[in-house]
Amino acid sequence: MKRLASWCLLVAASLFASSAFAQTALRSGDFVRLDPPQPVTTGSAIEVIEFFYYGCPICYELQPQMSRWLVQAPNYIALRRIPAKASDIWEIFAKLYFSLEVLGEIQRLHWPVYDNFHFDGVRLNDEKVMLDWVTRNGITRERFLEAYNSPDTQARVNEAAEMMNRYNVRGVPTIVVDGKYLSSARIAGGTRQLMQVVDKLVQQARSERPQ
Repeated sequence: MKRLASWCLLVAASLFASSAFAQTALRSGDFVRLDPPQPVTTGSAIEVIEFFYYGCPICYELQPQMSRWLVQAPNYIALRRIPAKASDIWEIFAKLYFSLEVLGEIQRLHWPVYDNFHFDGVRLNDEKVMLDWVTRNGITRERFLEAYNSPDTQARVNEAAEMMNRYNVRGVPTIVVDGKYLSSARIAGGTRQLMQVVDKLVQQARSERPQ
């Protein structure tokens, strides 16, 4: 729990105003410029990478604000979610995410994982509990276990861990914009402030793209 607390900065929940993004000016102390910048995988779209951990209460706090931002975001933004692996214990949740993604279930079950773990107390980082949970949510045990234990899922987990090192991610939630800019709840001062910073960084990154 101490390690988790060091990775997830607990901040007070704050009200989310619909005009909050537009009201915030971008300050150099709210983000880090990556050196060297990393290549993007989204072509002409502005890449937004969210490094997260299902067990992190601040990542859970971020989700409704992230969802609202995505609804309002322009269509030139492409979101990539990368489950963090700060220790071997975190691998279980990373494998859960990638398994649901492979099965085409991430859009339906991404939020319920958070909600059932944090709000309902379902210990989804216990593999037996996890397996019971996915079957209750309409995925057969055989289909899920095939994805969960596949070499492809393990390769994705390993790549996620390597990405954390490459992007110098030191806590969650952390968001990287267009391979150039990194911010987090800790750096920005909270989850609401983080999404304000991300919104401005997206605009800045787009202005720097060749026209």
